Amino acid sequence: MMADVDALMRKAPVIPVLVIDRLEDAVPIAESLVAGGLPLLEVTLRTPVALDAIRAMAQVPGAIVGAGTVLNEHQLHDAQEAGATFIVSPGLTAPLAKAAGSAGIDFLPGVANAADIMAGLDLGLTRFKFFPAESVGGLKALKAYASVFRDARFCPTGGITAETAPLWLAEPAVLCVGGSWLVPSGTLDEAAIRQRAEAAAALRG
Repeated sequence: MMADVDALMRKAPVIPVLVIDRLEDAVPIAESLVAGGLPLLEVTLRTPVALDAIRAMAQVPGAIVGAGTVLNEHQLHDAQEAGATFIVSPGLTAPLAKAAGSAGIDFLPGVANAADIMAGLDLGLTRFKFFPAESVGGLKALKAYASVFRDARFCPTGGITAETAPLWLAEPAVLCVGGSWLVPSGTLDEAAIRQRAEAAAALRG
């Protein structure tokens, strides 16, 4: 499973972190992001339509849809039933990690400090979401953790922008970053979303 998570993280330099408020926006957002070169889509479980949005977006050709803000085993199973092929959590707990292993779903857990990373390593995990990246020390902190935990690789998320993403991606321990700037709240602008996706996809490669 770790190999699968690693492969997912390498599919694109940026994983769009999506808060879907209107179900009718789900498919156009997915289509715009995929067309722009970002196939991996993280739909956060923060709105009433999130699970339905996952169902709809999972039907978009080329889209690899996962659920974010997964807090427990119940949400994990709901997301998987909706069509999510990976889950992302803001933190790391042993019950959630074990449930993900039992469910056979790719799991990217959140870590914020050395203790979190050590707990993850004890569970056999080496791929982590560094969250909330800017609030817990930023790139300087991640570099320090990377020098100690040499097998760990990260997807920093939280406070990262189009301007700062290249700085994070230049760190060898960073495989990708999570970004909410790709689909800002407000009126849906598919052309602008695709343009931002194209710029993000070009950050590496």
